[in-house]
Amino acid sequence: MKIATWNINGINGRLTNLLRWLEEAEPDVVCLQELKCTDKDFPARALLDFGYHAIWHGQQSWNGVAILSRHEIKETRRGLDGDPNDTHGRYIEAFINGIVIGCLYLPNGNPYPGLKFDYKIRWIMRLTSHALKLKSFGLPVALIGDYNIMPTNLDTYKPEKYVNNALFRPEARELWMELLEQGWTDALRSLYPDKRIYTFWDYLRDAYGRNAGLRLDHFLLNKQLAERLLRGVVDADVRGWPHSSDHAPLWIELQ
Repeated sequence: MKIATWNINGINGRLTNLLRWLEEAEPDVVCLQELKCTDKDFPARALLDFGYHAIWHGQQSWNGVAILSRHEIKETRRGLDGDPNDTHGRYIEAFINGIVIGCLYLPNGNPYPGLKFDYKIRWIMRLTSHALKLKSFGLPVALIGDYNIMPTNLDTYKPEKYVNNALFRPEARELWMELLEQGWTDALRSLYPDKRIYTFWDYLRDAYGRNAGLRLDHFLLNKQLAERLLRGVVDADVRGWPHSSDHAPLWIELQ
C-alpha cells in the first residue's frame, strides 16, 4: 500500500500538476494540505474521474485538508477537540483499508514570538491528546501531513538561520519529541537516520536550485504500521515542475 502526502498550495490552481503526479506515482492514498478553497469549490469530480474518492475540509483562501483514496473511504473526524472556537480547516481523518489516517496541516506559527506561535503550540498539544486517544484503539494509525516543524538539524539546510523561526523553535521541537515518546515512528527519519531530507524549498533566492530546503512534511506511524514500513521517497523533481507547489510530494510503502 502506497500512502502519500503533499502540501499542494492551492489545489485548483495546481490541479494539472496533481493529476500528472497521480498518474505517474499511482499512490493508493494521498493526504493533501493547503487546499485554499471552500468545500463547494473542491474538484471532487475531476479526482473521481481519475479514480480517487475524496473527503475534504476546505477553507476560503487559506488552509484546507483532504484525503484521496483508490479504496473505499469512511470519514471519522474533522477538526480536533480542545478549542470550540477554532474553525480552521487543518485536520481530517478517515478509515481506509483497515488503517486510520489523520491528515493534518499544523500551524506555521510565525512570527515568533506572538499570537500565531501561541496558537501553534496549543494546536500541537491538542494533536498530542488526540494521538494518544488514537493509540488506545489498537488499530493501525498514521498521522500524516505538513507539520511545519523541523525536528532536527538534519531537517534544514542552515540551522543557524532558523533559531528564532517558529518552524525550528525548541518549544515546538520538544512537543514533537513528546509526541514520538507516545510510541510513534517518524517514518522517513527511521529509514534515513543520518541523511539530510527536504520536502520544502522556498520560492525565493532559487532555494530549489541551490537545494536550500527544509523537511516539514512527515509520516508518524504507530507500532502496527511501523512494523510494515518498507520504504519512503520524496519526489523532489516535482518541485521543479512549472507552476509547482513549494512542497514536493512524498510517499511511503507499507507491506
